[in-house]
Amino acid sequence: MDSLNQQIKVLIIESLDLEDTQPEDIVDDEALFGDGLGLDSIDALELGLAIKKQFDVKLDANSEDTKKHFYSVNTLAAFIASQRARS
Repeated sequence: MDSLNQQIKVLIIESLDLEDTQPEDIVDDEALFGDGLGLDSIDALELGLAIKKQFDVKLDANSEDTKKHFYSVNTLAAFIASQRARS
């Protein structure tokens, strides 16, 4: 799971052009939106597309579950791992 977390952190930085952020700056269980990393709804859309493309997972943009999955790097990694296990 740690390498998946690392992949997610790099994807966040690259897909959102976070030039001054390094993977080690992103805390695995810290919120990605709001008070945590400070991402917004536009970032959520871009990140969702990047995750769909890189990890080939299905996301429902209007689902409360999807919002929960995007809470932190850890929750995203767990979601991606569960999606991979299904296929």
